[in-house]
Amino acid sequence: MNALAKDKILEVCVDSYESAVIAKENGADRLELCADLLVGGTTANMSLFRKVRRELGLPVHVLVRPRPGDFLYTDAEIDVMLDDIEVFSWMDVRGVVCGCLNADGTLDEKHLEALVKMAHENKCAFTLNRAFDLCREPFEALRCCRELGVDFILTSGQAKDCVSGIPFLQKLFEEAGDTQILLGGGIDGDAILRLRRELPRACQFHMSGKTQVESGMEYRKAGVNMGLPGFDEFQLWRADPEKIREAKEALESEIF
Repeated sequence: MNALAKDKILEVCVDSYESAVIAKENGADRLELCADLLVGGTTANMSLFRKVRRELGLPVHVLVRPRPGDFLYTDAEIDVMLDDIEVFSWMDVRGVVCGCLNADGTLDEKHLEALVKMAHENKCAFTLNRAFDLCREPFEALRCCRELGVDFILTSGQAKDCVSGIPFLQKLFEEAGDTQILLGGGIDGDAILRLRRELPRACQFHMSGKTQVESGMEYRKAGVNMGLPGFDEFQLWRADPEKIREAKEALESEIF
């Protein structure tokens, strides 16, 4: 299922309606919707998805990840992921984003096949998330993705960011075939310009462009913490309009 043409796409990952609005207003072509972005993202809130899809009119892919942490899932967690994909498909999602690994770092082909099949049977594109960047044998994983019909691989090139991953990404693009490579990890305007120069086939980029904003709460109860120690409930994270605008301008610029 080669669901989308290989056009220039800026995908912005958001976990709130406010960030989704900012992303749309500043040039996002597509959204990846999730929850808990600060811990790498977990499965998107279905009511939030419905509101974003209904009111903003952008294509939306949703993250399906049952918890933070590694990508080694139990059978029960895989069942939850399969159910999530099916339910989101009933809500006309364009695509789903997920992935799974074995304990030895190889791609969990058995469960990935079931996840891709569920997505494609329900007319959803499938993106292998950055589990790809944590796998032991990435080109074996790519082979598996091609055989299963994975539509997109989201990757930083198995590096801390895409710019650092350029040498690996050059080889990946050469062998990707019909699997589209979505670059994510350290993406901003400057990174997009460099990546487009050094990777001429790079055309799809994924970013969050987060910035910290102050809570509107005036009364702040001291000594009561709602989450992890040291986590400040009065510091919120939103998409940064300037970062997204700069990335979009870099994507649209003529550099060749």
